[in-house]
Amino acid sequence: MTVLVTRPGSQGLQLCQKLLEVGIDSLHHPLITITPAPNLDDLTRHLNDFDIVIVVSQHAADMTDQSLSNNALNWPAHPTYIAVGQKTAHNLSKYTQQKVHYPEIGDSEHLLKLSVLQSVDDKRIVILRGNGGRELIYDTLVERNALVEYREVYQRHYLAFSSAQQVTKWQQKGIDSLVITSSGQLHFFTSQVTEPSHSWLLDLHLFVPSERIANEAKQLGFHSVINTGSASNHQLVAALQLKNRTISNDK
Repeated sequence: MTVLVTRPGSQGLQLCQKLLEVGIDSLHHPLITITPAPNLDDLTRHLNDFDIVIVVSQHAADMTDQSLSNNALNWPAHPTYIAVGQKTAHNLSKYTQQKVHYPEIGDSEHLLKLSVLQSVDDKRIVILRGNGGRELIYDTLVERNALVEYREVYQRHYLAFSSAQQVTKWQQKGIDSLVITSSGQLHFFTSQVTEPSHSWLLDLHLFVPSERIANEAKQLGFHSVINTGSASNHQLVAALQLKNRTISNDK
């Protein structure tokens, strides 16, 4: 098994290192870069205005904390803090020194089942996110009569690539598996791979972190889609190890 890891920055590099440690070859090819949002400092001065703070990713937690630190501010103590995934919750709890609620399965659907989000009439809620995404959380909480705002704390910049050059390189490296951790990156990656290489792409073992993204991948035509249930590197490595053993046993 040789895995193409597309998650950006240090998270992607750490995943490649963990795979190396368990004897799985990988290649890092990030699809996006992450930068702080231009108005981030203004946002962090107003976190006190909210009853509930929902943080959708580690990037959102990290960049908000950095902005607070740069402005000699602390995370407010009174809001209820909620994170989409366990790793994000761990980081956020460390930053805020507060309890952070999170679902066992790190996606929007399971987050919305948390007890702290069931009675939110007239609660002021802020969703800290990148440029786009998590519309289901917003729409559902509005239906529950909450006063919901998005605040963009980071921006994703997609990195275009040459399909002909990259696919040839990946084929030469023996890439047979692919890790993609968001719906946006899945659709971007698929759009970048041109028609002559589509059959190769759709034959890859695709690892995604949620049932929603798995269903989108199947609709795009992927034949082998594995839902890891989480975007954490720990869960991704476990799923890849299991698949690697299966492939080895089938040889």
